Amino acid sequence: MSFSGLIVQLLNGLAAASSLFLVAAGLSLIFGVTRIVNFAHGSFFMVGVYLAYTLVDRLGGSLGFWPALVLAALAVGLLGAIVEIVLLRRIYKAPELFQLLATFALVLVIKDAALWIWGPDELLGPRAPGLRGAVEILGRQFPSYDLFLIAVGPVVLGLVWLLLTRTRFGTLVRAATQDREMVSALGVNQAWLFTAVFALGALLAGLGGALQLPREPATLEMDLHTIGAAFVVVVVGGMGSLPGAYLAALLVAELKALCIWLGVVDILGVSVSFSKLTLMVDFLVMAAVLVWRPWGLLGRPQAPSRYVGMAEEPLRQPGRAYLACAAVLALALAAVPLLTDASSYTTVLLIDLLIAALFATSLHFIMGPAGMHSFGHAAYFGLGAYAAALFVRAGGLPMEAALVLAPLVAALGAVVYGWFAVRLSGVYLAMLTLAFAQITWAVTYQWDSFTGGSNGLTGVWPSAAFADKRMYYWLTLVLVALGIWWLRRVLFSPFGYALRAGRDSVLRADAIGIDVKRMQWAAFVVAGAVGGLAGALYAFSKGSISPESLNVTKSIDGLVMVLLGGIQTLAGPVVGAVSFTWLHDTVARNTDYWRAMLGGIILLLVLLFPQGIAGSLKQLFDRRAKP
Repeated sequence: MSFSGLIVQLLNGLAAASSLFLVAAGLSLIFGVTRIVNFAHGSFFMVGVYLAYTLVDRLGGSLGFWPALVLAALAVGLLGAIVEIVLLRRIYKAPELFQLLATFALVLVIKDAALWIWGPDELLGPRAPGLRGAVEILGRQFPSYDLFLIAVGPVVLGLVWLLLTRTRFGTLVRAATQDREMVSALGVNQAWLFTAVFALGALLAGLGGALQLPREPATLEMDLHTIGAAFVVVVVGGMGSLPGAYLAALLVAELKALCIWLGVVDILGVSVSFSKLTLMVDFLVMAAVLVWRPWGLLGRPQAPSRYVGMAEEPLRQPGRAYLACAAVLALALAAVPLLTDASSYTTVLLIDLLIAALFATSLHFIMGPAGMHSFGHAAYFGLGAYAAALFVRAGGLPMEAALVLAPLVAALGAVVYGWFAVRLSGVYLAMLTLAFAQITWAVTYQWDSFTGGSNGLTGVWPSAAFADKRMYYWLTLVLVALGIWWLRRVLFSPFGYALRAGRDSVLRADAIGIDVKRMQWAAFVVAGAVGGLAGALYAFSKGSISPESLNVTKSIDGLVMVLLGGIQTLAGPVVGAVSFTWLHDTVARNTDYWRAMLGGIILLLVLLFPQGIAGSLKQLFDRRAKP
């Protein structure tokens, strides 16, 4: 830990902050004006790197390098405009979460398009002409190109600031950030304003990706990795604040650089590896900032939109026809293993479908009736799975006892995380849940002696009574049915009605004596326990568990299931979970480009069924039932 090493690491942090700011600035602009949580923004960054590689290769020579980077950024901006016009413009009046689902589907399509065009291998571009060497700083070599990147961030910040403060376009953008409905009422063409802003945001992301070409290879994993970091920066800095985004990028990047410089440090005789904190330091910062200042460092509380999408329909007690259909379905599911072999793939797939349905239903419990959008529900799924595995392996308990205790561990995690989360709302609550989930994932990923680290835990098999796959299927069916039935009973209890009252109007609920925050906290605990049961069943069905069960992709899968089925109906999460899991399995087994096909199907369903599959079918039946 030398002083020169510290200076070099801080300079590395400045270079990383500039690249991160370019992506976050575009994401902040898009959200500030359109209110879209754009999951595809990381894909624009990835496409920028790939396009820069191709254009540099085609133009060739020292003279073609810099124009190639600019052309790549412009091409990504054009791609963003096309996406906004063709897709997003059609769903602006849909609920915000369905817009998120559409952008997630777009991630899948763009990823497979990149795979088809550029292949699966990493592509490393050439060094920047004129900046191939290094400069000596305190006796250490530092790349010249990184010095160039350090200057790019403030220059782009200044140019965008001038655009937003010295032009009519900038005035309209700032006005739309505060009140987009009023801007439309004043006669501004809102559609083209949205297109221009989306294109500008995509251009900034493409530029950030293109500038990374000499520093890191282009890979297909850059999209989700980048969007996670960009979300952190935008939320920490404040939604819609460009100076806040730059300040947050500096804070996050420099803290990571400082952790790398510290390495392993002995504190009171205990070795602490600060370098391992780089996996979670950005999410630790986000969690701390959101708890202290929910709207970010330089942000302001968002003005509520006058148009909030389709109204949440009141949940109604299921009628006799619904109960009869449920009973017939349960009997049919119970009979399926009798018609197949003990180790049939159909039985394995049905177990996966049932576990997915329970996981999605537990997430719907806090999203629909409680109105709390969670991006980190995988934390409770993973806690339940790891708790079950550790109870069996380290504690020597039977599987039956582990299935009882594991949900309690997940509920305990929900007690801690929910206490902080319910103090926020909207996208800030969602981002805080994401932060807690990623922190849990990072701890699990690095605690080799306890959780097995990146290898996970193996040898987690059912007890002898349920070793037969059909017996385990029947056990899963019973537990999943009980879990879903219990959640439904809770929803139609006084507690459930109080939850919906707090969702519909916090002020009115508080006026009649309902402690809304306490109710929401209890809802987090209930949902966490059921999600933990799904995780425990998953661990025993696979015989192992790995950190991927807590990753952000698992949480996104849960969101997709709930939204695909429909958040306004009780059957929605079950329909969505079965549809998504079956589509994922069927498409993945029949084509190499399964992501694009799955994404295309999700996009089609979003456009045709804006309330989800179950929600749209219910709406159709209700219309036909009316005289």
